[in-house]
Formats: sequence, C-alpha cells, structure tokens
Amino acid sequence: MNKILIITSLLVLISGCTTMEKKENTMNPFFEDYQTPFQIPPFERIEMSHYAPAFEAGMKEQLEDIERITSNKEKPSFENTIVELERTGKILDKVSNVFFNLLGSNTNDDMDKLAVDISPKLSAHGDSILLNKELFDRVKAVHQTRENFNLDTEQNRLLDETFKRFTRSGANLNDNSMKRLTKINQSLSSLSVKFDQNVLKETNSFSLIIDNEEELSGLPAEEIRQAAKLAKSEGHEGKWVFKPTRVSMYPFITYSDQRELREQLYNSYIRRGDNNNEFDNKKIISEMVSLRIEKANLMGFDTHADFVLDNTMAQNKNRVNDLLQKIWKPGLATAQKEAKDMQDLIQQEGGNFQLAAWDWWHYAEKIRQNRFNFTEEEVKPYFSEDKVLMGAFDVANKLFDIHFVERYDLPKYRDNIRSFEVKNDQEETIGIFYTDYTLRPNKGGGAWMNTFRSQSKFDGNIIPLVVNVCNFPPLNEDEVSLLSFEQVETLFHEFGHALHGLLSEANYPSLSGTSVTRDYVEFPSQMMENWAREPEVIKSFARHYKTGQSIPDDLLGKISEAGTFNEGFGTTEYVAAAHLDMAWHTTEEPISDVNAFESQALNELGLIPEIATRYRSTYFGHIFAGGYSAGYYSYLWTEVLEADAFEPFREKGLFDKETADKLKKYVYSAGNTDDLMTQYKRYRGSEPEIEPLLRKRGFD
Repeated sequence: MNKILIITSLLVLISGCTTMEKKENTMNPFFEDYQTPFQIPPFERIEMSHYAPAFEAGMKEQLEDIERITSNKEKPSFENTIVELERTGKILDKVSNVFFNLLGSNTNDDMDKLAVDISPKLSAHGDSILLNKELFDRVKAVHQTRENFNLDTEQNRLLDETFKRFTRSGANLNDNSMKRLTKINQSLSSLSVKFDQNVLKETNSFSLIIDNEEELSGLPAEEIRQAAKLAKSEGHEGKWVFKPTRVSMYPFITYSDQRELREQLYNSYIRRGDNNNEFDNKKIISEMVSLRIEKANLMGFDTHADFVLDNTMAQNKNRVNDLLQKIWKPGLATAQKEAKDMQDLIQQEGGNFQLAAWDWWHYAEKIRQNRFNFTEEEVKPYFSEDKVLMGAFDVANKLFDIHFVERYDLPKYRDNIRSFEVKNDQEETIGIFYTDYTLRPNKGGGAWMNTFRSQSKFDGNIIPLVVNVCNFPPLNEDEVSLLSFEQVETLFHEFGHALHGLLSEANYPSLSGTSVTRDYVEFPSQMMENWAREPEVIKSFARHYKTGQSIPDDLLGKISEAGTFNEGFGTTEYVAAAHLDMAWHTTEEPISDVNAFESQALNELGLIPEIATRYRSTYFGHIFAGGYSAGYYSYLWTEVLEADAFEPFREKGLFDKETADKLKKYVYSAGNTDDLMTQYKRYRGSEPEIEPLLRKRGFD
C-alpha cells in the first residue's frame, strides 16, 4: 500500500493544498465525478491503492457533513436535519459500493486483507454518527414536532425510519454503554468478515481428485468434461476434479455410482469451517453469539432474536416459531415418505445399507426418473443461460412495460459479465443492469443482487446501477452455459431482486429499492419465480441450444408434474436451517461447544438422520457473515406473501394488466416508502393467507 498516496489524498480534503496534491487527488477515481456513461464506476481505472485513501477520506468527509448539520443554529427541521443527513457520505458510498460488491464477486488476497482492516473502522465510523448525541437530539426534535412540517407519506416514513435507526443503534444509551456497544460492533464486523473468508478458503482448499476413469461411472458427459477442465486449471492434467460447491458437488452426488466418493465429497461440503484447522469457524461462532447476546442486553432485550425481530414484519419469535411449525409438520411427514421410497429402492437394487444424507440426491433422481420418465440432463439443453435471461426480460416487459438493451461500451469489472440499459415504454433510461453469472474461485458461493448505486429523486433523478451475481456452470464445448431447472429458478429469483431495485421510484435513497425489512425483501424475488414455473412462460424461452427447437410438450408436462417432487426434503432441510438460526439467537447464555449445541437443536426439532440441515453452523454465512441472523425464516415468511400474491394472476391471467400495474406500484416500485403490510394490502386487498403456500408445496 502506498502510504504517501494515502496521506496525500487525505490532505487534499483538508485544504486547497498544493498543485502536486491536487494531481494526486485526481488520480483517485473516487474523488471525482465519474466521467462515464450514467456515472458508472470507471472500473478499469480503479486500483487497489485507491480504496484505503478513499475509505479514510470518505469517513472524514461524512463526519464534516455531520458537523455542519449539528452546528446549524436554526431550529431542527425535516429539511435541515433529516434530508441533509440523507446527503452525507457521498465519497464513502462510492467506494463502499464498489469495494464490497467486488469483495463478494471478484476478490483477491489484498482485498481480503483490506476488508479485515477496514470493516471495524467502518463499524466504528457508523457508530460515531448514530451515537452522536447532538445529531440524535436534532433527529428526536424533528420526530417530536413532526406535525409542524406538513410531511407527506414518504417523508413521514423517512423520519420514522431515521429515528428508529438511531434508537436501535443505541442513541439512548449512557456513555459507558455506548462505548461498549461500539467495541462490540467493531468485533462483530471483523469476525463476520473472517467467517466468510474462512468458508471461501475452506471451499477452495478441498478437491476430490479422480484418476481412474471407472470411478466416473454414472456421471453425464458434460459433468465429466467440466471436471477435466477444472483439473487442468488446478494442475492435474489428465484427471478429474470435483469441489465442495453446489455447481460441482450436486451433479456428482446426484449421478455418481460411487457411494464412497459421494460420501467423501458431501462430507467435505458439510464440514467446511469445522476441521479444526486455520479456517475453523467454531470459535468465531462462539464469540459472535456471546457478543450478540451482550449487545441485545445493552439494548434492553433478552436475546438477539428479540432485538432483531422487533424491527421486522414478524415482530417476535413466537410468530416466527409458529410459522416454522406450521410448515415443519407436513414437510417432515412428506420427507419421511420420500425417505421410505428411497430405502425401498435401495433394497430392491440389492443394497445392504441404510439411506444416508449423501445418498438422498442420488436416489431421489432415480425415483424422479422412474416416476416422471425424464432426467435433468434431458432438460438442460433447453435452458441455456442466455435464453433463460431473455425469458426473464420478456416477463418483465409484459408485466412492467420495460425492456433491456445490451450495451458493450459500458465500464465493467470483468470481461465475462454483461451490461444492459433498462428503458421504460417512453424509451427513458431507468437503470443499468449487470449480470455476473459464471462460477469462479474468487467469487463467494450462492447468488445475490446488489447495487453500485441506489435509485433516488430528491437531488435529481438518480438511476440505479444493479448487479446480479450467481454461480452458474462454466461454458460447455459449444461456449454455452446450460442450467438445471433449479438454476432457472435462481436466475428468476435474483432477477426479481434486480427488478425491486430497477423499478424503484422513491425520493430518498435510504428508502429505495430493496431497503426494506429482511422478512419482506425476499418477497419480490420469490414472486418472480412463479413465472419461471409456468408452462406458458417456459415454452416461450426454452429452446434447444443447438437446434433451436422449442422444448417438447411431453417433457414440459413432466417438468410441471414433478413440480412438487421431493418437496418434503426441500422443506425439511430449509426449516431445519431456520430453526438452527433461531436456536443460536434465542439462547440467553454463551455457547462454548458449537457442534453439541447444533446437534441438540436439530435433535429437539426432530430432524431425521437421512437429511442434513441446509446449512450447518460453521458455513451458515447468512447468519454469521450476512444480514440474516435471526432472519433466515424470512424466505418462508415471504413465500407466504408471494404465494398469496400470485393468486390473482392464476385467476385473471399470468400477465393481467390491472394486477401487474398494482404489483409494480405497491411492491416493486414502492421500496420502503410506507408501512410494508399496508403496501401489501393495497396490492392484495387483505393480509396474506398461508393456504396458497401449502397448496404450492403439495401439502394441502
């Protein structure tokens, strides 16, 4: 790191400085307006040496902005306090949006090191603002005299959310408690980054290397080719490599005839972070859980879950546990029937062993083939990544009157990502959409949406810059990425998040797009999955990547018939993970033995040994490296919303204009500009019912 550049960059912000300092200032892209189309970050100009000085300067600039607010001699008002607060931190937003996006999707050792260093500093910086007594006094004064300002609905929402953000951050605590809270937040921030890095490094460190071709029996030709390609890239020419990632592992444990190898690869996946090595996460989990309990107690709550859920639609752990139980019972009953069918098949084939967790995918696929007479490999040729994406675009066009124009001239952070200009039916540009779909070692696991810039209107019409990141299979021999049907659903899911950001029409950035509670944010994304499952929609984009022929009706019918197949398993492994999350965050005492605690929680739930929880604690990034602690239930909560919300489309037609317009207005465009349940009821007319979800999962 160039220390001279860091110091110089900071001095530039302190004074007018010298000509040399001004030159150094302009060398850092974060210190100037981007001279790019749509003010997209100039990725090709951003160097590793630019991040640290931009973070430091951004924090300094924001504190100066805060000082101007608190030193204002005028009486606190909505405009001079709440709106001005929205304007703070422009440099910090710019560098944070680029750095943390790339940290997840395109990281390297230097970025990892900087993340460990900068995360606690950013946490302390945030606390210095949210625990600023003078600033909070002004916010509180505006909140208490709100009737004087003639605020509209969105302004009232912004005021409430701002006030709540301060109080939930500890603004009402005494000085000693504030200091302790700041230290806790810094520690949690550092531990979270370390947890995530450990999982990625653990994933990359293991390889199942096969050098005997006979041990590839049962695997599809394309999976074998990809394994050979991966082996070559890792220096194992002439061999085959499989990794503990969903893209590599799931095909192997589904199709491989080698039970011992299935067990080996599967265990490498579920033991990530639990190997008593340098990447072990058990101590980190214990520390994080203890710190979260202490933080909750400081804030006046018994448990971390109580604190978190107080700011959600669910509101309390009783409502969460009630929902989990309602779906757990029918899900487990169905899973037990599925397990019996598999055990019967094992016996019929002469197998003298008990069904285990690493056998489930293999025998589920056999039963699915026998029952519905098709394989996943038959389906994949009709689901090329590009065709599926075009299908998602077509759905958005029919529902929301927008279209996507691919651009080849816009800045991007890697060559193999795509960029699209998003326009409405008046040909006005409403956003930029990036897709980063291909699996690679320096990308975090899973799939997500994020923004390089959020939408807002209060200081001009600022369009959003949205990215979808997934881990889809690499290109095949024909330079095409072929998706499983589950990956088709994933693409539509993340596209739903993207639409939530792209269609936003909020005035204020902190209320725009996906800036909603965790148990609402998955609603627009899971809503979009419904169209991915409809035969009419599938038929519109599912074409063979070689022949261009549309997917045959009989194969499409089989896919639809198999829609709820293995749903007991899917429900059970998910609810088990949600229950595990709640167990960690409803405990009132620190936990020293992580594995014993996990085993006890799952045994009390009644999880059958043939199914493992979707995420074991040591790689449960949602709750220990992401924003879903005491919130993993949110996917199920929002699935209740989306199943109920899709009912009008079933009744009136998949693209009914009146329904689509209401969905856009009250869901995809509204962001967090009003109470979320109020917005939902404006769309649907009433609160959601659980029955549509039970029917959707085949539990009615």
